[in-house]
Amino acid sequence: MKLLHDDESLNPILSAVNLIDVFLVIIAALLISIAQNPLNPFNSEDVTVVKNAGKKNMEVIIKKGKKLTKYKSNGKIGEGEGVKAGVAYKMKDGSMVYIPEDKKGE
Repeated sequence: MKLLHDDESLNPILSAVNLIDVFLVIIAALLISIAQNPLNPFNSEDVTVVKNAGKKNMEVIIKKGKKLTKYKSNGKIGEGEGVKAGVAYKMKDGSMVYIPEDKKGE
């Protein structure tokens, strides 16, 4: 009958139950932070994330549905392939006028 009169504060199993409660709270907080991440794989929205904007190691991550595409900057500005296609002018009223390049001059 000594077990019925033991002090509950000396019972080691009670501290283990408290640790389990703490871990459950931590797991719930982690799940909430994953759900709020814009690149969450379960999120159906399209998202574009720019990391280190304007720096040499800039990255652009685009998520469309479940497809993730990463673009990394090579640190150089103004590189690429192509030719001048024309000239665009902004008018006083805010509209834009595009004038194609004359192909006779090539």
